[in-house]
Amino acid sequence: MKKITKAVFPVAGLGSRFLPATKAQPKEMLPIVDKPLIQYAVEEAVAAGITDMVFITGRNKRAIEDHFDKAYEMEAELEAAGKEDLLALVRSVIPPHINCIFIRQPAPLGLGHAVLCARPVIGDAPFAVLLADDLMDADCGQPSVMAQMTRLYEAEQASIVAVQDVPRALTRQYGIVSSTPHGERLERMHGIVEKPAPEDAPSTLAVSGRYVLSNRIFDYLEHQGKGMGGEIQLTDAIAQLLQSEAVYAYRYRGTRYDCGSKLGYLQASVALGLKHPETGAAFADYLRTLSF
Repeated sequence: MKKITKAVFPVAGLGSRFLPATKAQPKEMLPIVDKPLIQYAVEEAVAAGITDMVFITGRNKRAIEDHFDKAYEMEAELEAAGKEDLLALVRSVIPPHINCIFIRQPAPLGLGHAVLCARPVIGDAPFAVLLADDLMDADCGQPSVMAQMTRLYEAEQASIVAVQDVPRALTRQYGIVSSTPHGERLERMHGIVEKPAPEDAPSTLAVSGRYVLSNRIFDYLEHQGKGMGGEIQLTDAIAQLLQSEAVYAYRYRGTRYDCGSKLGYLQASVALGLKHPETGAAFADYLRTLSF
């Protein structure tokens, strides 16, 4: 039985919706309370038993590589100052058994192209894809969303795509799937289309930034032309993949925050701020003082 040990993080995007904050720093390094978005995604993958993290980067993304590197000077200063708690925090950013691999995407040719850039590292193994813009907060008592999906992959031995229902008016913002029920929270996919107009959408079941994919996806990506927006779309490759093998849509147990939008970013900051063990109670007290 094949297990998922490798994950791809496409992080080469410009983050134009957060300008000017992203003029000189990656959008994936924007913090939610005290951790950057990319760290939440990596921690989710680690919780799923994934050990090889493959980052597809672009220009001005060195901060991501630095974040997951060893900070010798900072660690030395914290150790000399006796700040053991902070030292442990810095060292815990990436566990010692995790491998971080960085690949430069040479041109902004789309999500599908970014995933294809990982092929030399992924090889013939199945793998996960996590979009850091989509911050996933698993339901209380549930494993991370990616852990839910890797368990399903091990049971089904087939590609899994995370989905959620969205208002029909918003289908033009997502990849939308057509499917039939296959079990609890799981559906067999029959089609997928990128950002259809509401009147053309086959359903309101939208892809939510988490994938577990057969390595056969690379064959389709490699020979695929440009799709919507003049980019190589992962959605188009999945549409071809499901014609030759099973692909399932999974209604995950958790809440997705679209941190690629200002509103979603603010919502995530409030929701996770209220859960934070250090500041949650005081933050809740502060919110009660606000009048709207």
